[in-house]
Amino acid sequence: MLWVAVAWSLFQLWYASPLPFVFGFGILNDTEARAIHLGFALFLTFLAYPALRSSPRDRVPLLDWVLAVVGGFAGAYLFLFYVQLSGRPGQPTTLDLVTGTVGILLLLEATRRALGLPMVVVACVFIFYTFAGQYMPDVIQHRGASLTKFLNHQWLTTEGVFGIALGVSTSFVFLFVLFGTLLEKAGAGNWMMQISIALLGHLRGGPAKVAVVSSALNGVVSGSSVSNVVSGGIFTIPLMKRTGLSGVKAGAIEAAASINGQIMPPVMGAAAFLMVEYVGIPYSEIVKHALLPAVFSYIALLYMVHLEAIKMDLKTIPQRPTPARERMLRMGLGLSGSILAVCIVYYGIVAIQAVFGGAAPPLLALAGVALYVASVWYSSRYPDLALDDPNAPILELPRAWDVTRTGLDFLIPIAVLLWCLMVEQMSPGLSAFWATVSILGIVATRKPLMAVFRKENLAASVRAAWDDLIDGLALGARNMIGIGIATATAGIVVGTITLTGLGLMMTELVELISGGNVILMLILIAAISLVLGMGIPTTANYILVATLMAPVVVDLGAQAGLPIPLIAVHLFVFYFGIMADITPPVGLAAFAAAAISKEDPIATGFQGALYSLRTAILPFVFIFNPAILLIGVDTWPQTIWVATVSLIAILLFSAATMNWFVTKSRLWESAALLLICFTLFRPDWWLNQVSPPYQELPASEFLSAVAQTPADGRINFVVEGVDLMGEDVRKTVNVPLGEPGEPLERLRGIGLTITQAGDALMISNVDFGSYAKRIGLDVGYDVVAVLRKADQPSSLIPIGLALAATAGVAGLQFARARKQADRKETGPAS
Repeated sequence: MLWVAVAWSLFQLWYASPLPFVFGFGILNDTEARAIHLGFALFLTFLAYPALRSSPRDRVPLLDWVLAVVGGFAGAYLFLFYVQLSGRPGQPTTLDLVTGTVGILLLLEATRRALGLPMVVVACVFIFYTFAGQYMPDVIQHRGASLTKFLNHQWLTTEGVFGIALGVSTSFVFLFVLFGTLLEKAGAGNWMMQISIALLGHLRGGPAKVAVVSSALNGVVSGSSVSNVVSGGIFTIPLMKRTGLSGVKAGAIEAAASINGQIMPPVMGAAAFLMVEYVGIPYSEIVKHALLPAVFSYIALLYMVHLEAIKMDLKTIPQRPTPARERMLRMGLGLSGSILAVCIVYYGIVAIQAVFGGAAPPLLALAGVALYVASVWYSSRYPDLALDDPNAPILELPRAWDVTRTGLDFLIPIAVLLWCLMVEQMSPGLSAFWATVSILGIVATRKPLMAVFRKENLAASVRAAWDDLIDGLALGARNMIGIGIATATAGIVVGTITLTGLGLMMTELVELISGGNVILMLILIAAISLVLGMGIPTTANYILVATLMAPVVVDLGAQAGLPIPLIAVHLFVFYFGIMADITPPVGLAAFAAAAISKEDPIATGFQGALYSLRTAILPFVFIFNPAILLIGVDTWPQTIWVATVSLIAILLFSAATMNWFVTKSRLWESAALLLICFTLFRPDWWLNQVSPPYQELPASEFLSAVAQTPADGRINFVVEGVDLMGEDVRKTVNVPLGEPGEPLERLRGIGLTITQAGDALMISNVDFGSYAKRIGLDVGYDVVAVLRKADQPSSLIPIGLALAATAGVAGLQFARARKQADRKETGPAS
């Protein structure tokens, strides 16, 4: 089993590297690589995970060996018979069907062993739906599928088990897991843990706060919440457990932080670039609209982590007594030295690339090797760090530099990873490959170099390094088994949706059930987006929800008289699609975090979903108060005001969901905080109860309203007409206008041509793919009214009352907390 695991790691390195193209052999397409990946995962699952609690632990039973071989064959079937299968698409043979049947059954059994029953139950429900479609209620009824069609779709194509979810696991998640495992094997895990403790141990919940911040930074460039979890969670989850958090909460915090990485501009899991096409606005506008919600979501998670630390009474770690002057000097030298080192490395690399051009890579490699040897020499002058004991209490914070100087070389592979991702902008897979190559070199040579510099036994060090290398490769593969199996099983769910058309049927279900109620429609859309996002990486996830769900929100919202900006609609469905990565039962980010924390993945998912409620409310705010997206916010004072009020609102929501503000909240206090949060997010709702938000003007004033709209402003208007189904429709829409100019020209800028006949205005043309087309406008519709913002009382009134109520709740809790503290102090004496 050891050498099979090593072989899996070596295969993944080969597949991710440029070597196949250099040597001209071993070139695999995505389907072949996924098949080999699943073959290894199935084979190792039956050898690494016993069937029952009573199964022997000192040997692998013969039956498990048989299942491992058969599972490996079934998993690798698309690779072994790729040429034959590609020559007869849609025409499976008896061997194909038998292999598919056995493969599905063994995958479910492997899932039971590696992940537990819940994931198996979910997969079985979707399989049952595939065959029993004709017996379902009308709204989700389909004609069913034959066994042949099911097996062909799920096992012999890339629509099901071998779909995108498994592709993500194959392409780069494995290498991130291997990278983290090798870092741990080299000693970097212990080194980083002690540095984190030294730097942040004096804060309550410090390690969890490190996880949140690092995930935010990684999310800036990461294309997957799962890779975010496995690359950062390898370090942060054990550290959080070490300092008092339970494994479930540690995994949930990492997963919650990691899925937020996909909503963080500028990349947003590559969805930002797709939104340019789907929404029809510039990339810079996408980033502007998405920035505040993403930042606020992370700040709120930091706040929740802080509250969790207070609730659990997590103590800070005592610091070594140091004079304030010396402490400030150390801090200043540490910060300035770190900044100087980063600048020297960055500008040094840029200078070498500028001077030597194509010859720079080998020179940089030599410089990296020289820097590595020098770092090891410097570290060899100091004793190795004692191996961290996760069960031992931390009695005193170590000094940061005393820890840092013992492992400066560990920064090299991390620098390689960040440079490849952020500067060279390589793919996550290739970036992880070069980073893994660098840490492989460290594992293989660090101990021998230390022995040389310390004049110790070289032969023993070489043997130890070889053992570490083999063990690291095997352990990396072992850590990937659960993730590989999870992504394959999630493929069954995704395959069922694409095979049965369930996604489209659920759209029709929304229209039927909502009955024109906007709130109910949005809740249903959110639920469907969660289902559609199951097991799908960020890019594909966005394409799916944007294609299926966004038009429903636009159309139903317009018919309900709610003019929703198109970017708000797309961010709404995108956020809930991303939430699928943490929401049980198929939350892949939660599964990945649970695999690291060695806790129940479903419990981790539910806890992570609780932490992610702060993210889940934001899409509803986008729809009803798009100011948080900086829509209609034109000046810096407005921006600061909107940002401040929105941040207070989401922090209060976080406090309410945690049932803790200054101290433990009573039920009515949490309810009050939720009401305050609602008021801060939607002060206009209260104002709308006393006066209408818009004044409806006749169509004759439409063009003058267009002319008066400022540059890059927006206008709301009402159209009526007959849709393609012959039904009368009335829609209220919101459109952006560009630079000031002649009204008809400004409208043509969004793809809308208006014909004027007296006071009547009719849409005579809508450009294909234009913004006007995307929001559901069509030829033949009449413009019947234009909406102008009505004079209402100031929004400062409800906001001021809400802030006063917040102060009142805080005051009550402060008083109660003081009484509780006094009681604790006087209790022993009495």
